[in-house]
Amino acid sequence: MTQRQILQAMSGLMAGMFVAILAGTVVANALPTIIADLGATQSSYTWVVTSELLAMTATVPLWGKLSDLFNKKLLLQLSLGLFVVGSLLAGFSQGVGLLIFSRVVQGIGAGGLTALAQVVMASVIPPRQLGKYAGMFGAVFAVGTVAGPLVGGVMVDTSWLGWRWCFFIGVPFALLAIALLQRTLRLPTTRREVRIDWLGAFLIVAGVCALLIWVSLAGTEFDWASWQTAALAGGGVVVLVAAVFVEARTPEPVIPLDIFRNRTVTLTTVASLLVGVAMFGGTVFLSQYFQISLGKSPTVAGLMSLPMILGLLVSSTVAGQVISRTGKWKRYLVAGGVVMAVGLALLSTIDAETPFGLLSLYMAVLGTGVGMLMQNLVLAAQNDVAAADLGAATSVLSFFRSMGGTIGVSVLGAILANRVASETATGLADAGITVPGAESSGESSVPDMSTLPEPMRGIVEHAYAVATADLFLVATPFAVLALVAVVFLKEKPLKTTSGMERLAEESAGATPESDGMSPAGKDPATPVG
Repeated sequence: MTQRQILQAMSGLMAGMFVAILAGTVVANALPTIIADLGATQSSYTWVVTSELLAMTATVPLWGKLSDLFNKKLLLQLSLGLFVVGSLLAGFSQGVGLLIFSRVVQGIGAGGLTALAQVVMASVIPPRQLGKYAGMFGAVFAVGTVAGPLVGGVMVDTSWLGWRWCFFIGVPFALLAIALLQRTLRLPTTRREVRIDWLGAFLIVAGVCALLIWVSLAGTEFDWASWQTAALAGGGVVVLVAAVFVEARTPEPVIPLDIFRNRTVTLTTVASLLVGVAMFGGTVFLSQYFQISLGKSPTVAGLMSLPMILGLLVSSTVAGQVISRTGKWKRYLVAGGVVMAVGLALLSTIDAETPFGLLSLYMAVLGTGVGMLMQNLVLAAQNDVAAADLGAATSVLSFFRSMGGTIGVSVLGAILANRVASETATGLADAGITVPGAESSGESSVPDMSTLPEPMRGIVEHAYAVATADLFLVATPFAVLALVAVVFLKEKPLKTTSGMERLAEESAGATPESDGMSPAGKDPATPVG
């Protein structure tokens, strides 16, 4: 594909990724209104959020494996089609049951987009040139992350639109992406006569779902030390052990265990898991801090996250361009790990009185580190695996990052709830205020600050500020461990042929590139194929 053809195909991929990101963020500010309108419970609130994340995380490995067996463009369009169906079902939902089901359908589609977009990029773009295009995806990620909560807030606050348009808004983007991909993406049709390991796929999805449901609901729906914990955690581990047993003995496993013999894949997988815990677990509660501790509206809270998103956007774009120009990538991963850990440590010092200028600086530092680290972990892994395993390797990294994020959000959310409860109780006792049920103030429901009397409001603001700072302090060691994993990566020259060209060489019996030189021994600056 020429440079122009690649850019045209990227337009469809970026539209698809924008849809996936929008689906996850647009309902953030609208959920209280949605749950109230449907007459649902607090438990339903949790499931509307969790169901989409569960479906996305659990199905990523399966999508990645399918991309190694079947036509990638068709699979991308199928995942977008699922997203459209899920969005329409959600928008027309008259009850919370259908809404949760529609979020599962959306999550399955988003899992396909998450895995396949990066696989397709690696198929048509050589690793040496992949960095600068990855920067474009960083920009889409930034725009979608900022636009989602803002669009959701506007939809809910506009009387002639309403919350249902939070789901309808993504449909035209998805349809546009399907049309663009059909018109611009040219990939060879892959037909391999193999038996898909459906048993392994089922066991992986079941085991992962059991563990994710456990960490999502423990501490809120039931105690961490309870029979539900024993059933879900123990059952999940047993099912995953069975999955490993099946995967090790099937000729076409969903997750080829052999890829973990590759040092680069193993270390980038560990780093991705830790980045997910640190980044998602720490930052997802910032909006709550803005609204409760700083007293900002949902729309303003969305805008206040701009420094972090801008830091991510600039660093991912610049680092991608420099990596493509120089071919050196490890130094930027190490720098990203250091900067991310510093950003989390700085954010652990915030309180209810922290000036926004200082807060913006801390967020920009964190965003800069994440931008240099997150996308380039995928680049390092894709560069060091056989073309036939590109889909599996890419989806494994996406899967572990999503799982880390889910675990981080759930566990740190429980820490936040307990810390808020204890700080509130201490503040009330010091002020000599007795409030029935104050010990449960750390539940997942957010207090309505406008209804609280002034002394109580100050206590709650302080409690949420202290609890949020503690979350960043807890997240910092995970970032340090991610940095350690990155330091042990061995830098290898970036290949100069695309995934499709490498697959053709492998199929023809050629030895895949492993040292940056083409099979013909030409200089790596000269693309082969």
